[in-house]
Amino acid sequence: MGYDVARVRGSIPSLGDGWIHLDPQLGMLIPDRVSTAVSTAFRHSASNHSAGNIAAKRSAALLESARAAIADLVGAYPSGVVIGPDRATLLSWLADSMSSRLGLGTGLVLSRLDEEANVAPWLRVASRTGAHVKWAEVEIDTCELPTWQFDDLITSTTRLVAVTAASPIVGSAPDVRVAADLVHEVGGLIVVDAAGAAPYAHVDIKELGADIVAIDAAAWGGPSVGALIFRDPTLLEQLPSMSLNPSAKGPERLEVSAHQYALLAGVVASIDYLANLDDAATGTRRERLELSIGSLQYYHDGLFDYLMKALNSLDHVMVLGNAPTRVPTVSFTVEGMPAVKVSEQLAQARIGSVSGVHGGSRLLDALGVNDEGGAVTIGLAPYTTRYEIDQLVKALTALAL
Repeated sequence: MGYDVARVRGSIPSLGDGWIHLDPQLGMLIPDRVSTAVSTAFRHSASNHSAGNIAAKRSAALLESARAAIADLVGAYPSGVVIGPDRATLLSWLADSMSSRLGLGTGLVLSRLDEEANVAPWLRVASRTGAHVKWAEVEIDTCELPTWQFDDLITSTTRLVAVTAASPIVGSAPDVRVAADLVHEVGGLIVVDAAGAAPYAHVDIKELGADIVAIDAAAWGGPSVGALIFRDPTLLEQLPSMSLNPSAKGPERLEVSAHQYALLAGVVASIDYLANLDDAATGTRRERLELSIGSLQYYHDGLFDYLMKALNSLDHVMVLGNAPTRVPTVSFTVEGMPAVKVSEQLAQARIGSVSGVHGGSRLLDALGVNDEGGAVTIGLAPYTTRYEIDQLVKALTALAL
């Protein structure tokens, strides 16, 4: 049957609230199958998976299933999947663990395109260890992250590169494989934040060349659960353990807090939801994910082109960037009106958007946008329709009157 947006919309009860949800950066709406899986697991699982009773065994099965589902999402091994409260927390734990690799005379490369979750932890570690920080800068006109600069940024002393797979603010999707190959040549590692890329792209940890990928299930309609995925699970044994369990092995070495097992059931259900976006998808879950996300990309390509043409036709709206490789997310400004006011006006038309970024944005600072009132960010979701884009354009047009 292929991609049917009406069928997808029918699976998300909260769409009945009458709002147009163009704010997936705050978390995509949750499908019914996800909330059902969570509530069922809450009734039948225990708060730990190490006891011998039946509820604890169910919790252990949920943890195993979640590792397998996340591994399928990015093409990795379940034994390399670390699960925690969210990717920001996990990246902080990872940075602390990897601090032993850094010190005076070593360096790391960060990106202005990245969200703070993949920047602040590394800056803290660099400050503590004396490691030198270099920045990959964004092209102001296009919002691209040019790959040629990594030739100069990555040197024999570079121990780590942290970069995003796609910006959830301007949508730019850099070619991280270039940086990965260069840092591997000098014996370093690369950490890729893929929270902005899923579910817009079929994420493949091997094709990215990433050593570690960070994701957040809320980005595609799952619960608030994050994961770090190691391409080579044996790397986990080479890092100092962060666990409170002195005998922790494998992924448990970086899992500091207790698991929320019912939420893990929701993670599995959300990935299965992605795998079945296309009715024609068959085969393994990984194969179904590839076909379904490919169908979603095809649908989004046409819809996003329609959105961009509409925004560019409005003289009082300025779109930030036009990177040739991107996910369907865009930020814009409205002449003479701060971003917060624009979002308030859109909200009066029952249109959800994002104004400003929690904790600020180095990207918007670098673009000079925050000095002029900030930017409004919107994005497509699996349930977005052309009618909703028309309503957005109508509301933005009214702002010029």
